[in-house]
Amino acid sequence: MRAYDMEGVLMRRRGMHFLSLEVPGLAERRPSLVQGDFIFARYAGNDSQPYQGFIHKVEADEIFLKFDHQFHMNHRERNQYHVSFTYNRVNMRRLYKSIDDAKYLGPGILFPHKSPYRVLKRLPFKPLDPYINTEQADAVASILACRGVPPYVIYGPPGTGKTMTIVEAVLQLYTGKKRANILICAASNTAADHVLEKLLQGSHPIRPRDIFRLNAPSRQYEDVNTDFIKFCFFQDLVFKCPPLQALVQYKIIISTYTSSYLLQAEGIRQGHFTHIFLDEAGQASEPEAMVPLSGLCGRDTVVVLAGDPKQLGPVVYCREAERCGLGTSYLERLLTGFEQYQTGNANYVTKLVRNYRCHPAILELPSELFYEGELIACKEGESSAYDCIGLPNKSFPVLFVGIQGCDEREGNNPSWFNRIEVSKVVSIIRNLTRGEDVHESDIGVITPYRQQVAKIKKALEAFEMPSFKVGSVEQFQGQEREVIIISTVRSTVKHNEFDKFFNLGFLSNHRRFNVAITRAKSLLVIIGNPYIITKDRHWDRLLRYCADNGSYQGCPLPPPESPYSDDARFFSKYDEDQGGPSGQDYSYNQEPAYCNYDDQEPSDFGSGHDTGVAQPEPASENQESWSEELPEDESQPFSNPQADVEETPKQDGEEGAAAAQGDAQADQSLTNDDSQLQDAGAGKYT
Repeated sequence: MRAYDMEGVLMRRRGMHFLSLEVPGLAERRPSLVQGDFIFARYAGNDSQPYQGFIHKVEADEIFLKFDHQFHMNHRERNQYHVSFTYNRVNMRRLYKSIDDAKYLGPGILFPHKSPYRVLKRLPFKPLDPYINTEQADAVASILACRGVPPYVIYGPPGTGKTMTIVEAVLQLYTGKKRANILICAASNTAADHVLEKLLQGSHPIRPRDIFRLNAPSRQYEDVNTDFIKFCFFQDLVFKCPPLQALVQYKIIISTYTSSYLLQAEGIRQGHFTHIFLDEAGQASEPEAMVPLSGLCGRDTVVVLAGDPKQLGPVVYCREAERCGLGTSYLERLLTGFEQYQTGNANYVTKLVRNYRCHPAILELPSELFYEGELIACKEGESSAYDCIGLPNKSFPVLFVGIQGCDEREGNNPSWFNRIEVSKVVSIIRNLTRGEDVHESDIGVITPYRQQVAKIKKALEAFEMPSFKVGSVEQFQGQEREVIIISTVRSTVKHNEFDKFFNLGFLSNHRRFNVAITRAKSLLVIIGNPYIITKDRHWDRLLRYCADNGSYQGCPLPPPESPYSDDARFFSKYDEDQGGPSGQDYSYNQEPAYCNYDDQEPSDFGSGHDTGVAQPEPASENQESWSEELPEDESQPFSNPQADVEETPKQDGEEGAAAAQGDAQADQSLTNDDSQLQDAGAGKYT
């Protein structure tokens, strides 16, 4: 962290409440500056005391800062500062305390095999939501029948309605058990807000005085949906925890994992909550899961975990800690380490299998790869998006566009981008939105690198399309769109090993792969280099899956990789005409800093074949835009079997602010969203 200390730097105002500071070389998914870290700034040229602030947001090459009000008032654009950074240990101290207090929980919570075998006496109930299915109803009945430990688990693969099951259970408790006090914890502020939204939209009204959304003081007032503000507590636009007398009056409290510590600090006694729900439990490390449990769970408290261990897991930066088990969530440890859960015993776990999100063709591959083929596609209806881009196989809405581009970086920025894939993403979006059937809110773009996020956003802004959701896999967990476009970026084999070492990108991370391809409801488009994709088993299966169903376009396909030849083909019912075709030092400085198109031979773009790719002019070190305009006629963007990549028009100005959140480091910070924000004060440091 000391590597980011600087002298004689300038800060710029960002609205009324923030300052921004350029920080070269913010690395992706490696120990770097993250949301909530402290900054100390003092005026250059004198020995004045430093002011303490905290990092509000991390972007591609700058950070947003919040200081004391007086510091903001005295700031001038010409002021120069000496700055240093330090890690905020507030959350870490909470985790240590929670681990220490876990010894008071008793063995039944942490080690269910040490508790007596239980048989739940389920009673019939009338669902408040008439649309819940059999598995969801079984889970709710089991939760209503539970009495204390061990925990009950709702194992929910993508799109199977985990949150809706929790909502039904909470509403049943709220309406049927007058003494029920319920705590719901989620892995991020976004996820917690989503639970609140679903509860408010539920089939039974909740009185406003009975429900409370707890926010950390460091969360920005402006970041909260105006519809939710009335369920929060704040003073002078700063969120606070209300006094104990008010807290005990609420029947339902919603929080992030780490912010739930505020309830303990305010004096909520252990055992006050009759039920504690841990949503998205697969994303939380075990110490994080212990924050609400070790201080608030009593002997008779019913603990319910909902999540999917096959999707994104806990954020762990230390490899040694990950190897020692910190990368295994509490949910995963229960499901894999104890017979009651491994065997699917209905007294301990319910597995949801009905997917209401994805088209059957989109769901088939992840179901086969990760869920033993058990998922049942229940989505009805076809999408008009198929006609917008001329799908080669109308019954198979998964399209792979093969492009051999080039990995690039700019100046000191370590993040990667691929301008040819950027062009193709923009081309597809423009064709999808030509008519009235597909709107901006229907489309999401997933890409693993913050620079690619920035480039795509900037290119879309050039066509006056700034509202599209573009972000990392972590930002899309728990979300869905009618259309998902994936840009894989990578076009150099040796960089795959670099990514694997630092846990970057899509390749070699099966959980990120699973989340990425299960966000789409009606249409999934993957843009990538097939010669790189085939180096990973899961991506190779996806590529062959598309090819076998006549839904691959672009540069010629590589032959199946020999390590995966046994399962390289994944045959499907969607096409009548099936067929078709280490030991390195991974230090950052050893990676080439820039990819120059002058060094590329034609074969680098198409393996000796004409791909239809217009080779761009050599890019200068700081070049941020493209020189050629898209052709006017794009009415049949996929009529050419080769990749038809256009260049995007030139645009000046700054890259979009949200671009940084595509960075894997920031993404991992955002995996826990603002639950990672520390309750950091911003006053003068003495």
